[in-house]
Amino acid sequence: MNWDQIEGRWKEVKGKARTSWGDLTDDELDQIGGRKDQLVGKLQQKYGLQKEEAEKRADDWADSL
Repeated sequence: MNWDQIEGRWKEVKGKARTSWGDLTDDELDQIGGRKDQLVGKLQQKYGLQKEEAEKRADDWADSL
């Protein structure tokens, strides 16, 4: 699934994001709204990841959907 599809179907895939990244709150997931840049930023903040690693994990997650 590409990021445009994820953004359009965020309410459907938000639960899968919660499963993958349990440290993200419901409010944070709502703020992300399916936007890759927002997700990458939250992953960096919550998990202490470098930008490249956070982008890779976000893309791997999107590919798994």
